[in-house]
Amino acid sequence: MHTALPQRYARFAGLLYLLIIAAGAFGELAVRGSLVVAGDAAATASRIAAAPGLWRAGIGLDLLMHVCDVFVMWSLYVLLRPVSRNGARLVLLLNLVQTAVLVANKSLLLVPLFLLDPGAAYLKAFDATQLQGLSYAAIRLHEHGFGIGLVFFGFVLLVEGALVHRSGYLPRVLGAALQVAGVCYVVNSALMLLAPDLQGRLFAVLMLPCFLAETSFALWLLVRGVDRDGWARRTAPGAAIA
Repeated sequence: MHTALPQRYARFAGLLYLLIIAAGAFGELAVRGSLVVAGDAAATASRIAAAPGLWRAGIGLDLLMHVCDVFVMWSLYVLLRPVSRNGARLVLLLNLVQTAVLVANKSLLLVPLFLLDPGAAYLKAFDATQLQGLSYAAIRLHEHGFGIGLVFFGFVLLVEGALVHRSGYLPRVLGAALQVAGVCYVVNSALMLLAPDLQGRLFAVLMLPCFLAETSFALWLLVRGVDRDGWARRTAPGAAIA
């Protein structure tokens, strides 16, 4: 592959990766962070009912994020394939499972819109408290479904980080940082299922390395791309590829 092509893939992946980070932050902070009141189903229902457009925008941006993720997967597969074909395939497969889980999980965020629709005749069988409770339960299920998807993403980063570390054309320190982020994702999801109170206390601590590693990797891909000499050595005829 000509050395100009990996730079295009790198910058394309970096740009979309940053878009994914921005869209994810908007969905979690600006939408769900402003409308969901922890432990209060009635207040959460009231806020969502008052701003259904914002809630729908959050779902739409989440889906855009997952579409972008497919293109990032494809670009990173091309970039990491010279290090190890089998390793790059494993990253791709794990990432596909993660994205499929998260896309399916988005349907749970539609449940509050259906249950809180004041004009829906089929809701007359339920009282307001029941509808609020079911809506909040769907939101909580979405949170746990997101955590399940991130188990697979944690392993994506563990393998991806190892490939970046070995590549010779991407910074070794970024590979190590991605692996630390992968461990943090797996630990966070495990605690969500096994020790939710502890997970709540450690969430910010566990997510900070993830944000720093992924943002740094995305910026490096966008601004610097791959080292041309390292890429040429790795892709030279006769170079070993696992």
